[in-house]
Amino acid sequence: MQVSRGKIVKVVKFGGSSVATGACFETVKNIVEADPARALVVVSAPGKRFSADIKVTDLLYLLRAHIKYNAPYDEILAKIKTRYYEICADCNIDNILEDDFKEFESKLNKKTSVDYIVSRGEYWCAKIMAKYLGYTFVDSADWLVFNYNGRVNLEASYQNLAKIAETAQRIVFPGFYGAMPDGNIKTFSRGGSDITGSLVAAALNVTAYENWTDVSGILAADPRIVENPRPIDRVTFSELRELSYMGAEVLHEEAVFPVRNKNIPLYIKNTKDINAPGTLIMEDFDEDRTEQAKIRPITGISGRKHYSIITISKSRMDEEPGCIRKVLAIFEANEINVEQVPCSIDTFSVIVAGDALDDKLHAIITRIEQEIQPDSIKITNDISLIAVVGRNLTENIGIAGKIFTALGENGINIRVISQGSDEVNIIIGVDDINYKKAIRVLHDF
Repeated sequence: MQVSRGKIVKVVKFGGSSVATGACFETVKNIVEADPARALVVVSAPGKRFSADIKVTDLLYLLRAHIKYNAPYDEILAKIKTRYYEICADCNIDNILEDDFKEFESKLNKKTSVDYIVSRGEYWCAKIMAKYLGYTFVDSADWLVFNYNGRVNLEASYQNLAKIAETAQRIVFPGFYGAMPDGNIKTFSRGGSDITGSLVAAALNVTAYENWTDVSGILAADPRIVENPRPIDRVTFSELRELSYMGAEVLHEEAVFPVRNKNIPLYIKNTKDINAPGTLIMEDFDEDRTEQAKIRPITGISGRKHYSIITISKSRMDEEPGCIRKVLAIFEANEINVEQVPCSIDTFSVIVAGDALDDKLHAIITRIEQEIQPDSIKITNDISLIAVVGRNLTENIGIAGKIFTALGENGINIRVISQGSDEVNIIIGVDDINYKKAIRVLHDF
């Protein structure tokens, strides 16, 4: 089903909270049937039905742990099966999973891979959804191919799906997993059903990818920090990458790349408020940037806590080529990702996640002293990095100064300042104790 010119076809992906119960399935059906273009459906495993509930995927991980440590697991398995039995009953369809459950149980032992066990949550959910919608079920293991290095083989996967889509026009896929070249199941990281949806969209070059979840699009700040943060109606892929990397969690950050490469619009929609406009994500937007910058220069704010700053000082460092390279090589050798490297003439800092240094700090400091003989090394812990993201930042003269003034007026000391070369973001470092306050100030800025 390579989409021909003029034909509208959409991929719709539904997260765990959107398929948690039979009532949720009914909502999904109403959404799908409301638009004939929604021909390709991707589902997660059933999520929580209420706050104290346990996601099916978490139950499957727990099941695996019980098997590994020789603990009884019959009760856990019964809970998992009951979730699906209840969905089938609520949807008025016969239980179609009995043979699948028997096969699953027959494979359970200490050698059974965790990837296979946890992938069944999506597999079973997709089977029920396909039956409920009257769509064709396609196992993602039959088309989504991983290389042995753990990365998706895009060429093979896209070719496989193109062949399948020649004969099946309306399909339900389980998200979250594919298969290795030897046929063994391989999963993405948690939230990976977003990636599956993106790969389906890119493989078949669809008109749009709709990612349905339990929030009305992307918010400009974390609602656990800012009360009623404003929704973001439009965001570029570059902005989304920055927000996701710094902690925004609405969409799996790896889901951006397949649709971005094909310039396929991505929508974040809410199954609990289907009429909400949501958020549209594209490579760029036709707009008057100068006017937009005056209205809203900042798209969103996100951040993370608990970073450490290693500040290295050495006189006449500018006359000694390779100092920074040598230090960065030491961090690379210790498999520590470097977040930022602010510099001045005789001083530079390396910013890393604090927990990455737990048992490696002494060895790293010793190596730095051996390699470049610095005058001093200073360690500062408990630092938060906050990303102020916006495609219109460069069109708003003095925006950085205004941001710093706002923080200063609220008694927040800035420890780090960095701006990306693409000028999509400004990174600000503050003490962890000021993290939430800084987020609130920037949202209301």
